[in-house]
Amino acid sequence: MDTLSATLLLITIMDPLGNVATFVSGLRPVPPERRMRVIARELVIALVILVLFLFLGPWVLGLLHLKQEALFISGGIVLFLIALKMIFPPSRREVEEMMTEPFIVPLAVPMIAGPSVLATLLVLVSTHPEQIWRWLSALLIAWGVTAAVLLCSPAIARVLKEKGAMAVERLMGMLLVMVAVQMLLNGIEHYLKP
Repeated sequence: MDTLSATLLLITIMDPLGNVATFVSGLRPVPPERRMRVIARELVIALVILVLFLFLGPWVLGLLHLKQEALFISGGIVLFLIALKMIFPPSRREVEEMMTEPFIVPLAVPMIAGPSVLATLLVLVSTHPEQIWRWLSALLIAWGVTAAVLLCSPAIARVLKEKGAMAVERLMGMLLVMVAVQMLLNGIEHYLKP
């Protein structure tokens, strides 16, 4: 996988357009003049978590004695479940009912640095550890695109409306289902190899 493919995969998993509605509803209790600062703070926190996971994830896997096949299969399952939630989204009532300013949860984690992004980073870095700088640049580009979209989330929400955002999220979910199935097949293939 090259940098462009990894970047597109990470953008698809981060799903910035699909998260616009969640960010807008999660920021309702925040005064309008603070919203951009809160979004920027959450984006930076998510980036720190993602970069730490990219560099320390393989060490944690080694510490736990987990094989690459387990990573592929579990990453595929997590991606598949996330993709199903994107295609058949749950009620956003929990986010809308928040009465305080969000901090780390749910905007930074799991909306940006969710389990599917973390699993994908682990798969990338464990399959080709020598290309870690390529994966870092893919992550930074994907995060930059996500940051640009989410910083413009109030304007995008007005343009897309709820149905438009839902349609984009479902389309991304369909793409992720295919990626998840391929990860599962890769894991099973690696496991069955003599």
